Amino acid sequence: MREVVTRFAPSPTGRLHLGHAYSALLAHDFARDRGGAFLLRIEDIDPKRARPEHLDGIIEDLNWLGLEYDGEILYQSERLPLYSEALERLKAMDLLYPCFCTRSAIAAEIAASATAPQGPDGPLYPGTCRRLGDPERSKRLAGEPHAWRLDIVSASRLAGPLYWKDGDTEVQAEAERFGDVVLARKDAPTSYHLAVTVDDSAQRVTDVVRGRDLFATTDVHRLLQALLGLPTPHYHHHPLVLDGEGRRLAKRDGAPSLADLRASGVDPAALAADLRAGRLPAGYSAAAL
Repeated sequence: MREVVTRFAPSPTGRLHLGHAYSALLAHDFARDRGGAFLLRIEDIDPKRARPEHLDGIIEDLNWLGLEYDGEILYQSERLPLYSEALERLKAMDLLYPCFCTRSAIAAEIAASATAPQGPDGPLYPGTCRRLGDPERSKRLAGEPHAWRLDIVSASRLAGPLYWKDGDTEVQAEAERFGDVVLARKDAPTSYHLAVTVDDSAQRVTDVVRGRDLFATTDVHRLLQALLGLPTPHYHHHPLVLDGEGRRLAKRDGAPSLADLRASGVDPAALAADLRAGRLPAGYSAAAL
C-alpha cells in the first residue's frame, strides 16, 4: 500500500491569508488522516517578488495554526539545475521554441486580430515566433532576450489522449486550451508549470490538494508528466475562500492576512476547528468555481 504524501506550496511574495490556511489544513489533514506525510515546498522562483521575511511569515503562520510538516523544506530556488535538465529534454524532443516577443508586442498583435483565440487565462499567444525559420532563430538567440515556449499542438499530438483524476472523477486533459505556454523566460529560468511538475515527482507526492482556481492548469501538468515520463498524482481541488464581495482572496488585493487575524486576538485552535467544519469567519464565504 502506497504512503500518502501531500504538500503545501506557497510563494513567499506576501503573508498568508485565510484561503492559504484553508488549503494548508485540507492538505495536512488529508495526509494525517491516512497516516501519510505532509510536506512544505517554497515556490520562490520569482526573484523579483520573493522575500525572506515572507518565508519566515509562512512558517510562523503554519506553527500558529498547529500544522507540522514532515522533513526538510524544499526551496525551488535551489533546484534550478533540475528544471534546466527537464527543459533540455523537451528541447531535445523538438517541442520547445524560443520566443522573442515582448508582452507589449503580444498584446498589440492580439488587439489587431479580430479572431484572437481565448484560453482559460485570456487571449492565447498568437504563435508569432513558432513560425520563425531556423536561421533567424539561431541569429536572434545569440543576442536577444527570449523565453522558451512549449509547442502545445506538437506536444499534445506526441503524448496522445491523457486523463487525470479529480477526486473520483476522471478528467480528460485539454492542454491545447492554454496555447503555447512559457516554460522558462529571461528573468526566471523555469515556470510554475514546469517546476511544480518536476517537484511533485521528486517529492513522491501522491495527492495534490489545492484550490479550484488551479483546476484547468492541471491539464498542462498532465501533459508535461507524460512528456517527461513522470507519475501523475491524484488531484483534489477544493472550493475557494471568498471575501465579502464574492472575490477570491489574493495578496495583491490586500486580503487580510493570518498575521492580521492573530494580531486581532483570533484563537488559532478555534479557527482551525471552524475551517475543518466548513465554517468561515464573518465576511467570508466559499464557492466552488
